[in-house]
Amino acid sequence: MSNVFGIIVSGRLVQTDFTPLTETTFIITITDTDSINHAAVFLTGVSPLPVGTVGMVYWSWPDPAAPPNWQLLGHISNAKPSAIFKISNLKKLHELSAESKIGGAFGQQQICNYAQIGISIEPETNVELLASSVAQEADQYVTFAQKMLENLVNFVGSFSVTQDQMTPTPGVSYIPLNTLHTWYQNFERRLRQNPNFWKN
Repeated sequence: MSNVFGIIVSGRLVQTDFTPLTETTFIITITDTDSINHAAVFLTGVSPLPVGTVGMVYWSWPDPAAPPNWQLLGHISNAKPSAIFKISNLKKLHELSAESKIGGAFGQQQICNYAQIGISIEPETNVELLASSVAQEADQYVTFAQKMLENLVNFVGSFSVTQDQMTPTPGVSYIPLNTLHTWYQNFERRLRQNPNFWKN
């Protein structure tokens, strides 16, 4: 079943030589990772995935001192046979928190000096669980940003004075408080429309 999957890495030929680790897990090695920005993962059409399953796609940076630690990229399925993933913004192994590492996704592996993409055939309910987890994380981002911005506006507002109360201070710039309020409202609106807008 290893030729069911294929990848295209920017500027390279298609690869379909996934190595099966088990009946449901497959990996492929990626060399020269410094030049990679995106990777497209797809079903080749040789055969569909089993009904009710998806291919969860994982990435692992090379680490000459440790076995692979996997980061979940997303999924492909019979209904969504291809996906493009941005690799260049993924954290390197030494930057990953313990929560971000998925060490056991592909069993106990040897140290690898190359990056790898792994595909694990899993029940499609796992995608729903993942979507729920992502939504909760997005809610946390929104809440944190709102609280931080409210704190900033309140802090700056505590120093506000009217023009009559101002003492001329050469060389010091002043910003009208309503400018900060306008910025805050615009930022909050954009955050509600897309909690991840700030990542771009």
